[in-house]
Amino acid sequence: MKRRSFFKSTLSAIALSVMTIGSAPAWTAEDTIKVGVLHSLSGTMAISETVLKDVALMAIDEINAKGGVLGRKLEPVVVDPASNWPLFAEKARQLITQDKVAVVFGCWTSVSRKSVLPVFEELNGLLFYPVQYEGEELSKNVFYTGAAPNQQAIPAVEYLMSKDGGEARRFVLLGTDYVYPRTTNKILRAFLKSKGVADADILEEYTPFGHSDYQTIIANIKRFASAGKRTAVISTINGDSNVPFYKELGNQGLKATDVPVVAFSVGEEELRGVDTKPLVGHLASWNYFMSLRNPTNDAFRKQWAEYAKAKKLPGAAKPLTNDPMEATYIGIHLWAQAVEKAKSTDTNKVIAAMGNQEFNAPNGFKVRMDAKNHHLHKPVFVGEIRPNGQFNVVWKTSGPIKAQPWSPFITGNEKKKDEPDGRSK
Repeated sequence: MKRRSFFKSTLSAIALSVMTIGSAPAWTAEDTIKVGVLHSLSGTMAISETVLKDVALMAIDEINAKGGVLGRKLEPVVVDPASNWPLFAEKARQLITQDKVAVVFGCWTSVSRKSVLPVFEELNGLLFYPVQYEGEELSKNVFYTGAAPNQQAIPAVEYLMSKDGGEARRFVLLGTDYVYPRTTNKILRAFLKSKGVADADILEEYTPFGHSDYQTIIANIKRFASAGKRTAVISTINGDSNVPFYKELGNQGLKATDVPVVAFSVGEEELRGVDTKPLVGHLASWNYFMSLRNPTNDAFRKQWAEYAKAKKLPGAAKPLTNDPMEATYIGIHLWAQAVEKAKSTDTNKVIAAMGNQEFNAPNGFKVRMDAKNHHLHKPVFVGEIRPNGQFNVVWKTSGPIKAQPWSPFITGNEKKKDEPDGRSK
């Protein structure tokens, strides 16, 4: 009896063990590759950055569903630097030294990127930056999947000055007071001067982050535009200040037919909740719009809509995609491809493998990572705001264009190399 009982117990234990093995998760802690997500989920930039965190998690889930990277699951580590620029650097150091992430996807503003840059260079970490910026920087530790000025700002102003764009001859440079708007406007001033625009025909004004009272500024723009020459506004306002700015445009009846506004930091997400009917015809310049019709974008929008609904994300009833979301999505997939090519998550090996990586982007083109300057070759679109908050493309490049990190409109850049060395310039 005891012997029979022993065999019975042993068989039961074996059966239980087999059942346990059969029901165990496919991944273990040792199978994971940690990746950092560094975006403001609170504060003035949360309106723009929260969806970048969400689309990053969607891309990670997509890659994991296809077997992960190098047969290992990607494990996201999400932190909130709360629109606090010094805190970005602190969180970046935490991700690299404590959480041991292989890569970080994050930042929106240039001040946040410049805050973390010394950390990534010191610790030899890897950052993918997904937002348009002012250029004037190259680092071996950063891949820039957003636009340089010649991939957004310069083409937009060229369009405004063209016959199709209304032949603007006076310009208001209106931005949030930090490095991206000020450097971009420095470039644009030099560009406009090269086109014969006098300093007296340029009005430049800045407001702090979180600014909400645009009554006086809009009134000043209307007064400046009354001089007789066709006037346009170039907006580099960032974050939640865009909501009161556009509301005040509508309140004061400043229509696109009178003074068109072209924005470099306003997309579909920033227009959510704004009455866009008075804004019809105002413009934005990006490398992607949700309204683009092609099979890749159709699939991207469908994937995002299903993900937002499944995760019960805010705004899931009206799921929107935008340019920085696309740039985030592209960057994660390019990094995963480079890791597979390098057969390693080692920073230096991945950097070497990133050169000339390509991806069929939702913008309808095959984008490519430049092997020297760490920027994507990207198409450019100028879109008009529709009554429903979407954009109608009114102008586009024939294909992707190469980024110029060092603008030819900044004196001294002709001597700078178009490739990163060990430290950012």
